[in-house]
Amino acid sequence: MRRKKHAKKDVEKALCYAEAHGWKIEVVGGHAWGKLYCPFNDKACRCGEFCISSIWSTPRNAVNHAKQIKKIVDNCAARKNDSTE
Repeated sequence: MRRKKHAKKDVEKALCYAEAHGWKIEVVGGHAWGKLYCPFNDKACRCGEFCISSIWSTPRNAVNHAKQIKKIVDNCAARKNDSTE
């Protein structure tokens, strides 16, 4: 089943980027539109601090929120370790 699209186009593009890299998105509703889950779920990956991230339903600045989502995906320590092998 396809997930519900985010209302902000920049955030939606960032979510598609995350999904293309294996991240899972769970739509929960409320202040946090959803949650972003790392595909590796590795406890050694920065203590799991960035393995789950909130996706805001109405971010103050949608462009910056989209950049933050992409940065989380790109800076995943487990992903970097996996790609170097």
